[in-house]
Amino acid sequence: MKKKENNSGSKLKIIPLGGLEQIGMNITAFEYEDSIIVVDCGLAFPADDMLGIDLVIPDVTYLRDNIDRVKGFMITHGHEDHIGALPYVLRDVNVPIYATRLTMGIIEHKLTEHGMTKGTKRKVVKFGQSINLGQFRVEFIKTNHSIVDAAALAIYSPAGVVVHTGDFKVDYTPVFGDAIDLQRFAELGKKGVLALMCDSTNAERPGFTPSEKTVGKTFDTLFEEHKNTRIFVATFASNVDRVQQIINTAYKFGRKVAVEGRSMVNIIETARSLECINIPENTLIDLDQMKNYPDEQQVIITTGSQGESMAALSRMANNMHRKITIGAGDTVIFSSSPIPGNEKSVTRIINELLRKGAEVIFQDAHVSGHACQEEIKLIYTLVQPKYSIPVHGEYKHLKAQARIAEGLGIEKDNIFIMSSGDVLELSDEQAQVVGKVPTGGILVDGLGVGDVGNVVLRDRQRLGEDGILIVVMSLEKYSGTLIAGPDIVSRGFVYVKESDELMEEARITVDEALQACLDRGITDWGKLKSTTKDVLSEYVWKKTKRRPMILPIIMEV
Repeated sequence: MKKKENNSGSKLKIIPLGGLEQIGMNITAFEYEDSIIVVDCGLAFPADDMLGIDLVIPDVTYLRDNIDRVKGFMITHGHEDHIGALPYVLRDVNVPIYATRLTMGIIEHKLTEHGMTKGTKRKVVKFGQSINLGQFRVEFIKTNHSIVDAAALAIYSPAGVVVHTGDFKVDYTPVFGDAIDLQRFAELGKKGVLALMCDSTNAERPGFTPSEKTVGKTFDTLFEEHKNTRIFVATFASNVDRVQQIINTAYKFGRKVAVEGRSMVNIIETARSLECINIPENTLIDLDQMKNYPDEQQVIITTGSQGESMAALSRMANNMHRKITIGAGDTVIFSSSPIPGNEKSVTRIINELLRKGAEVIFQDAHVSGHACQEEIKLIYTLVQPKYSIPVHGEYKHLKAQARIAEGLGIEKDNIFIMSSGDVLELSDEQAQVVGKVPTGGILVDGLGVGDVGNVVLRDRQRLGEDGILIVVMSLEKYSGTLIAGPDIVSRGFVYVKESDELMEEARITVDEALQACLDRGITDWGKLKSTTKDVLSEYVWKKTKRRPMILPIIMEV
C-alpha cells in the first residue's frame, strides 16, 4: 500500500511495557502528542530460576521519563496480573487511577497495606461512563470474566478509536450482574474502529467458554455425592463468582463455610462490603468455629489451587497449618486448572493429599474466565477493526489469535504481533512499529525493589548448584607473614565430616600457593585472593567436577 501523507494530525502510539510473551505483568501505554494514558499495571510471578524472588514488576522507565505527560492509569479488572504492581509503580509514577467499583475496592486494600492511600488520587467509574484525559477519552464497557466488574475500554483519540477487551469471556448467564454489553461493541464497530486489542489466553481453544453458572451445577452434584465428608474447595482468591456458587451450594446442603488464605479473606471482605457477593446469614463462619460442627456440615474454601508452597492448601497437606489437617474422610475439590508452568507443583500437592487418604477431585469443577475462538470471532465481527493487535498471552497464544483474525478477512499486513517495548504508530492510512522503549522485569525480594539483578541471581544459582567455600587467613600487618590459616569453611559443597581428606588436601594446596606468593614478596591482597581462588577452584574441579563459589577473607593483625 502506497504511503499517503497524513496531514490530519499526529499519530497514535501504542507501547506495551509488559504482558506480551507471557501471562502476567500487563501494562500498556497509549500516547498522542502531549498525552499518555496507561492501561493496567500488573505483576508477574517469578520463574523457577528466579531463586528467592517474590514477584516481578514492569520497568516503567519510559513513563518516569515522560511523567509530565502521563495522565492516569485505566484498570480493566482486579486480578494481580493487572493491578499487582501499582503500589510499586505509583512511587515513581504517581498519577490518578480510574477503575470500576470492585476493582477499586481491591486496589484500595493494596494501597492501604502499603500505606499509600493518602497520596494517590482514585476515581470509581461506572460502565458506560467516559473519562477525558488530555487528548484521550476512555469509555468503560461491561464485560464478563472470572471476577466481577471487569471492563473493556474504548480509547478515543484524534487518530481513531482503539478497543481493548481486557480479560473477557462472553457469559450470557453470569453469576453476578449483567451479561457482556455486546450491543456497545457493535455500535462502536458501526462507527469505525481503528484497532482491536483482544485477549488471547484461550485463542488456541475451539468453541465457546462455558458459563460460570455451569460450575454451580457441578458443585451441586459433588456435594450430593460427598454428603458425609468434610469438603475443601481450592480456587483462585479473586474468583468471587466461584466463591458465591460454593456458598450457594453449601447453603442448600446445610453446610457452614469458612474461608482460609489471607488474599481470599481480603477480597471476599471487599466484595461483601460492595455487595458484589450475597452470603446467606449464618453461613460464613470463622475457621475457629468450625470445630463446633461435624465434618459433614463443613466446607472450607482455600487458596493454593496452583500448588504454591506457602498457600493455605499446601500448608494443610503438609501438616504445617496451625488449625487444620487434611486426612482420610476429607474431599478436596480443585476448582481451577493449572496455569502453564505450575503443573508440577499442583501434581505434588494432589499426590500429598492422596497419600493422606483424602479424595481429590480435579476434573470439571472449573471453567475458564477467558474467551475461546468462537467468542474472539464474535468480538472481531462486531467491532470490525482495521488493525488487529493480539494481547495477553505467550507468543503461541498471540499467533493463534492472529490466525483467527486472518480467517475473518483482516489483511495480514494489518495484524501486529508485538513484543514488549515495541512502539506501534497508527493512523487511518498506515501502521508500523517505529522503535523500542526500555522494558523488562524488575525483581522484588522482600522489601528490596530492583536491588536483585542478573548478577545476584547468577550467584544464587551457583550457590544453589555447587555451594560455597570460604577461605579465612590472617596476615601480620607489617611483615606480611601468614600467622593463621588458611582455614576452609564449606557450606552446601560437601559434608565436611565425611570429607576430611579432601578438605585437608585443599587446605594444604592453598597454603602452599600462598606461601609461594609471600616468599616472592607479594603481599597485595587482590593478588593473594585471586591466587587462592584459582588454585582452590582448579583443585576442587579436578577432584569433584564441581565449581563452588570461593570467597577468600584476609584479616590483618
